[in-house]
Amino acid sequence: MASAKIIENKQNIVDEITKKFEDSKSVLVFSYQGLTVAQMAELRRELKKEDSEVKIYKNSLVKRALDAKNINIDSFLEGPNAIVFGKEVLEPIKILSNFAKDNEVVKVETGIVNGEVVTLDTIKEYASIPSMEGLLTMLAGGMIEHLKNLSIGLNLYAEKLGENK
Repeated sequence: MASAKIIENKQNIVDEITKKFEDSKSVLVFSYQGLTVAQMAELRRELKKEDSEVKIYKNSLVKRALDAKNINIDSFLEGPNAIVFGKEVLEPIKILSNFAKDNEVVKVETGIVNGEVVTLDTIKEYASIPSMEGLLTMLAGGMIEHLKNLSIGLNLYAEKLGENK
């Protein structure tokens, strides 16, 4: 029989997990078996830059925390898993996806974005979205293209008017 102290410790961990799920816009569950300590430290550093973190909990405690939130990803919570908790939606997904490309042992299992369970295809779509800087560059390029065409048109019109005099 488990002592009251052990039960209390487990409940504290479940409460911590629940709080992390509530505070995170994106949550990713991935298998990490085969990663070295140095590789995991590298992933943690990259995620920390974007106000995200990797945690490893017992699957049974994660299941209890998710049951309280009526989220079911039990089929993905088998074997050794780690969880990425991100304050933003895109950046943690991009970081983990890029890390998984470089480290074949990392397999993203599932994710929860804004409280909804998403498929691997959705995670891949999110990972392919350019960064904010990239999107702004694309927008600026599109706007400059129109201004460039307008200036060329006005220049040709001014030359045409000059020929008629």
